[in-house]
Amino acid sequence: MFLSLDTVRKAVDELKGVNAFFGISFLVCKRKKLPVGKTIHFAINRAETEFLQTYCKPDYTSKHFFQPFKTSAGRWIKPTYASSGLQSTRTRGDLSAAFIHEKKTDVWGWSRNYIEVLRKKLDLDKSGRIPAFWLAAWLFREREWPENARTADVVEALIREFFITREEVGELFGTTEPDATQPAFTEDVYSDAELLRFLEPAPDSKPEEGGTLQFLGLDGLGPTQNLEFNPGERLSIITGDNGLGKTFLLECAWWALTGQWAEAEQQVYPRVEARRNNTAISFEIAGKRLAQKKTIKFDWDTQSWPAPPDRPTIPGLIIYARVDGSFAVWDPARHATRSDPPRTAVLRFTRDQVLRGFEGKIEGLLRDWVTWQRNPDPTIFEVFRRVLGRLSPPDMGPLTPGDPIRLPFEPREMPTLLHRFGQVPIIHESAGVRRIVTIAYLLVWAWNEHRIYSGLAKKAPQDKMVVLIDEMEAHLHPKWQRIVLPALLDVTNILAKNVQAQIIVATHSPLVLASVETSFSDATDKLFHLHLTSNGQVTFKDINFVRYGRIDEWLTSDLFELTQPRSSEGEQAIEQAKRLLADPEPAPDAIVEVTKHLRETLANDDEFWPRWLYFAEQKGVGI
Repeated sequence: MFLSLDTVRKAVDELKGVNAFFGISFLVCKRKKLPVGKTIHFAINRAETEFLQTYCKPDYTSKHFFQPFKTSAGRWIKPTYASSGLQSTRTRGDLSAAFIHEKKTDVWGWSRNYIEVLRKKLDLDKSGRIPAFWLAAWLFREREWPENARTADVVEALIREFFITREEVGELFGTTEPDATQPAFTEDVYSDAELLRFLEPAPDSKPEEGGTLQFLGLDGLGPTQNLEFNPGERLSIITGDNGLGKTFLLECAWWALTGQWAEAEQQVYPRVEARRNNTAISFEIAGKRLAQKKTIKFDWDTQSWPAPPDRPTIPGLIIYARVDGSFAVWDPARHATRSDPPRTAVLRFTRDQVLRGFEGKIEGLLRDWVTWQRNPDPTIFEVFRRVLGRLSPPDMGPLTPGDPIRLPFEPREMPTLLHRFGQVPIIHESAGVRRIVTIAYLLVWAWNEHRIYSGLAKKAPQDKMVVLIDEMEAHLHPKWQRIVLPALLDVTNILAKNVQAQIIVATHSPLVLASVETSFSDATDKLFHLHLTSNGQVTFKDINFVRYGRIDEWLTSDLFELTQPRSSEGEQAIEQAKRLLADPEPAPDAIVEVTKHLRETLANDDEFWPRWLYFAEQKGVGI
């Protein structure tokens, strides 16, 4: 058994009013068995530093110590704190009377009235008594306990291991314990990295890399006055009618992750009726260690969004496939430091630049494809080939690269794909094929560039990436729409086995939604819907993912809001017929008129005909 993360977090809060002397120096002296009324040689500064190293080092990447007690220096303290802050506390002021000490020596001992001095200090600080359980919970937060352990055992361990006397317990310590309804122990082991997510970052901590979007809040922007978006860990699908904000939401998600707009000269502006102090973008980028919320307010004077300062977490590799065929890529390996403007980390490409290259930024699909294919090292081309194969449409067969060829008026060899009907140069492929091939290329290219840049920086590549795709179904045949999203979920494992992707897509397609019925996980995935209400308000909700099975059931669901999975005219005819079916005394002429409309709009074998013909027969109307 282990003390739960919630218990340790509560300990950090409970100890915030306790003077750091009682949580550090007092315990160090007790463990040393400092004598009362006489002195010994004791290198106390070194002992306190060793104590801090043992109990107050949740972040080993920082030179600072985190201690949950009250100090003038704050909770993150410098490595020299023992010889500065603590030494000052021990040799000056109220607590110096608790010691027998000759200045500029390592001679220390407790004064005979030290308990009285310490108690007076606690009373003076109005901090009450030292909360024994919460102090022990902080010190022993990583310790494993027996299955039958009680909170009293934790307190007893503190008293035993630091040689705290019965008189000290009675005079200095309090006995408050956690709420009995909240178990203090758990079988789960938490890491200090998880604890750090709830602490302010150390002054010298580097921004954590590899974050994903955990929260996005929009106030005074877009079609809704207030919107909160909590994406799924793995997959988020955003649906809704045209003009309600799907693309807008993806653009804001990109800005929250990168601090820049996907199109440099095009930013999101406040609503016309927005107030000066009520327009903001809030976001939370979660890494393994940190997840802190930032709120950035619109600068009305400059009419712009200030770049988010001092991000505690830098996102992982991000790829954004926009609806117009352009792409934006963020690579954390290009982002040098927290304070540097992250402009070099963002790359923007038009559809043509992705295809033919952009000087100094990207070679382009046409050149890279042939280079990878001709390279004696087949690794990168094999990854590209496998990604293409996984994203291939079911009716055309695998998208298999053929040998490059030369075409008239083209200065370079042209990549080709092999189909059952022949070999086709990529520039002659359909819009749907080119869109999927381009997405496959950008995924492979961006990951390969990230791997190269990480190697140059002597760092391991990220194990997290974010993929944003607007209108997932664009240019794709229904057969392809039915398989492309599950295929995309598999692609990141082709890039690297340890890569975990957060995928956020916007779609109008019931086929895309039906495609993930077998792979959608309530634990890691979410479905969102933008809806225009009858009073003209736009709502944004996280809704349950229902497995409807049939595509027409998706069309008539609350997501797409069709009354019938037919043409608009057919839907109107069916609705007229249903009203007559509910009428106990329908007029024969009305039945004949509706029958005419049904013949004009429904197929002869439509499933509605048997019901309608029986109804007409029952009412004595020959049709």
